[in-house]
Amino acid sequence: MNKYYLGIDLGSTTSKAIIIDENDKIIGRGITNTRANYLVATEIARLEAIYNARFSLLKMKLEDEIEDNPEYKKYIDDVESVFQYLQFKHRLDRLSVQFQDTIKSTFDDDKKEDLSAIVTKIVDTISPKIRHEFINSNLGSKNQFFRDIVSERYNNEVNKLHKKYFDPIMLIYDKSITPVENELTDFNFGKLVAKAMEILDKKYSSLADNERTTSSLKFDREINLLKGSYKEIYNSFKDHIGFVASMDIHIADMVGTGYGRALLPFPEKSIKSEILCHAFGAHAIFPNTKTVLDIGGQDTKAIQVDRHGLVTSFHMNDRCAAGCGRYLGYIADEFSISLNELGPLALEATNEVNICSTCTVFAAAEIRELLNIGRKRTDILAGLHRAIVMRAMSLLARSGGVRNEFTFTGGVARNQAVLKYVSELVHENYGDDITINIHTDSIFMGALGGAMFARRNSKK
Repeated sequence: MNKYYLGIDLGSTTSKAIIIDENDKIIGRGITNTRANYLVATEIARLEAIYNARFSLLKMKLEDEIEDNPEYKKYIDDVESVFQYLQFKHRLDRLSVQFQDTIKSTFDDDKKEDLSAIVTKIVDTISPKIRHEFINSNLGSKNQFFRDIVSERYNNEVNKLHKKYFDPIMLIYDKSITPVENELTDFNFGKLVAKAMEILDKKYSSLADNERTTSSLKFDREINLLKGSYKEIYNSFKDHIGFVASMDIHIADMVGTGYGRALLPFPEKSIKSEILCHAFGAHAIFPNTKTVLDIGGQDTKAIQVDRHGLVTSFHMNDRCAAGCGRYLGYIADEFSISLNELGPLALEATNEVNICSTCTVFAAAEIRELLNIGRKRTDILAGLHRAIVMRAMSLLARSGGVRNEFTFTGGVARNQAVLKYVSELVHENYGDDITINIHTDSIFMGALGGAMFARRNSKK
């Protein structure tokens, strides 16, 4: 029996899970928002990692076929995307019910009918758009959370309403979203995949009847291959899906880390410092790493490591959320936008504002004052992002500076504006020859380090 190892990074804003094999190869990733219930969030992330691992194992099992038939990989990726959509749809259906329950328990009778109709219309408007994005634009691969996907589209619809509806409709959302995203559902992998394959059957059968409409040559090629062979692939995959769905993914050992690691029901030997885990994970992906910057939800860590990925020194800000993910979340709320919109908007700035403080207590007042004197929202956001990075640069200086190579980890590493200012300020202060490492798995580095410690624990 193959052995696998699990790393859980229980953060203040997100929970991440990584599953690796006996060669430290990542085979499963899972991530979810951390809100009211840490243990449920941990279990959701673990289940997501197991689902993802089954798809990875399927690709490994069909490695030779995929090499000879690249459309096979496209088909598996599409199945996983629709699989994620079906999970999303279950939560959206639950959220729709929760909206109505919130209306009934919150508002007077004379307002209930009107608000109920508005919220129902919003859900009916955004649902097909989200479905299209999952099935045709691979939304599931973009590491967006249920809350972020819904809130961005919900807010867009709310902004079209008369201003008198803004507060009550947003109150309905705020009171409804947390219980739904903290609801644990253990989906039947085999049944959900079968349903996903049925949806794809309809998608590709309709494509086969239509002429080519896309301008992407690579995408055209894959679609054209699938047009002629999707039924053959569908029939061929049934047995393989059944095998992977019933496979026992045996977790031989696990390690927990992160801001909330003390809450994990793991033995003491299976709890590791997030500083150690982020350093070890960063070094695993980038073996020449000497300096690590981790900007998480609740704290920022500047870490120096040796050639083995072990920590030699560090400096940490854990007394204030300023300059961390929670601060960015607060700013997003102030501007009534999603976290995903912050970075792109900041990059549109033409005259960056100098922000005096990144303190969350004073941020709202400073933002309102800047808006009142006519400063552009994009310029304010750019200034806020730069102030966050300046705070991180101060920590790096106190930890020993930036040595080559420099690796950026944590959830904030996905923010494009933060990446821009980190690159600019590192090169400006430490030289253009500094190699800056950013990876698609940057947010998973702590969990990866935990999984790697778990594998080594089991060998002792």
